[in-house]
Amino acid sequence: MNSTHFLVQFRQLNKLYECMLKEICGRHKLTLIETTIISFLYNNPGRDTAADIVELRMLSKGNVSQAVELLIQKSLLKRIPDENDRRRIHLELLPDAIPITNEIDTIKETFRTELFHGFSKEEEEQLEFLNRKLMENAKNAFKMQQQNSDK
Repeated sequence: MNSTHFLVQFRQLNKLYECMLKEICGRHKLTLIETTIISFLYNNPGRDTAADIVELRMLSKGNVSQAVELLIQKSLLKRIPDENDRRRIHLELLPDAIPITNEIDTIKETFRTELFHGFSKEEEEQLEFLNRKLMENAKNAFKMQQQNSDK
C-alpha cells in the first residue's frame, strides 16, 4: 500500500464520522467543531482542557478557543480553574449537553457497526492490535521528527 492510499483511508474514516456528527449539528444548531469538542470531552475523561483538544484532535488553537466560548454561551460547557495551577482551565460538560452526548453514543455505535460489517471477532481484535502498533510507531516517529527539527 502506498502512502497516499494509506492516508486517504484515514481521511475517509474521519470524513464518515464527521458526516455522521453533522446530523447532530443540525438538530442542536451546533457547528462541527462544537460537536467535536462535546464528543471529545465526553469520550476522554481526564483530558479536559482546550490544550488536550488541540493536541489530540489536531485542531487549531484559535478554532477550539472560539468554539469553547460559544459552547459556554450556549450553556453546554463551563470552565473550571485548576486547583493547583490557575493558568490551567478544565472544561466540563453541563447537563444541557446530555441529549447531545446520548446522540453521540448512538452515532459512535452506528459508525462502528458500519466499519466492522463483515468482520469476524478475530479480525476486529487483529485490527485493534495492529492499529495500536501503528499509532505507537507514528507517535515515536513524530517525537523523533520534532527532536530533529529542534536541532
